[in-house]
Amino acid sequence: MSEMFRAKIDIELTVNGEAVEGSVPAGQHLIDFLRLECGLTGAHASCEHGVCGACTVRVDGIAVRGCLMLAAQADGAEIWTVEGLSETAAIKDLQEAFVARNALQCGFCTPGMLVAAEELLAGGGVPSRAEIREHLSGNYCRCTGYEAIVDAVESVARTRAGRGAA
Repeated sequence: MSEMFRAKIDIELTVNGEAVEGSVPAGQHLIDFLRLECGLTGAHASCEHGVCGACTVRVDGIAVRGCLMLAAQADGAEIWTVEGLSETAAIKDLQEAFVARNALQCGFCTPGMLVAAEELLAGGGVPSRAEIREHLSGNYCRCTGYEAIVDAVESVARTRAGRGAA
């Protein structure tokens, strides 16, 4: 086996507000580090090609695909997972809207959808339905359908902007 694959890299990062240190294989993806080493299993490892969005986490304020980023690349970064965003109540209104609008069924895509939607809404204002669709276009849902998801995100955007529910 090549030395590159056996090499370990020491990393220090902040995950959900807490300092985390680790020694990771050079090729380990961020999603695997979060799931296997940190026990944060909310984001899912699914397609492993960055296509489905199930592994979406926030890195330094930006939603990224955890299956495309190496854990070593996250050295020094601030990472937020769906667990951390839930614990701080940052996405409480989105979670409630997803339930109220029937925007989830099996729930497999939901963590990634919530992280991506929160990134969009963090910009403030009320995005159009087309903007919501575009922003969530990298997150696949196989069972709910996107109308309910867009409805949920739009209603939260309107409420946050003080314009009432959609």
